[in-house]
Amino acid sequence: MTKKENTSDQLIATIIKGIEEVKGNDIDILDLREIENTVCDYFIICNGTSNTQVNAIVGSVQKTVSKALKDKPWHTEGLENGEWVLMDYVNVVVHVFQKHIREFYDIEGLWGDAKTTSIKTNY
Repeated sequence: MTKKENTSDQLIATIIKGIEEVKGNDIDILDLREIENTVCDYFIICNGTSNTQVNAIVGSVQKTVSKALKDKPWHTEGLENGEWVLMDYVNVVVHVFQKHIREFYDIEGLWGDAKTTSIKTNY
């Protein structure tokens, strides 16, 4: 395992923890490394039930990653409406959706060639 992979694995685990802290739903990790011309190595996709929960998930991920890894997103967009927030950690991009917006855009379908891992939550 390379240093980059180890760093990505730590970041992914920490992001998942941040999502779970505020009960984010339907967490999927899309591994994009085998696909040509991608902007990052991984997408992490999850959803919340409202704009309040979407923003809470984003806040929790930022706080958890900052505290554990001293890292912050390079770029964040979508906070204004809380329907789809994108958090760019360079090699890992987090998409936090409201459920109906996630279904509409179907990121998993668009990236159907990616290896997908679904995270089971206990709530």
